[in-house]
Amino acid sequence: MPKLPIPLPVARALSNLAEDLSRARRRRRFSQASLAERSGVSIATVRRMERGDLAGVRVEHLARVIYVLG
Repeated sequence: MPKLPIPLPVARALSNLAEDLSRARRRRRFSQASLAERSGVSIATVRRMERGDLAGVRVEHLARVIYVLG
């Protein structure tokens, strides 16, 4: 089955989510390493989330990060 492109509104929403996560982390003065540790995910996962590269990121991990950020 061929891979379908992501619809533009979805791509925009993912980009906004990435920016919001990064901004929330910086407002709380957490490093990426600190956020990863508090959330129970890897630093690479936090970096991917902040880049908007959510392919392969588990929803559970995204939920943990959002919970820690409040």
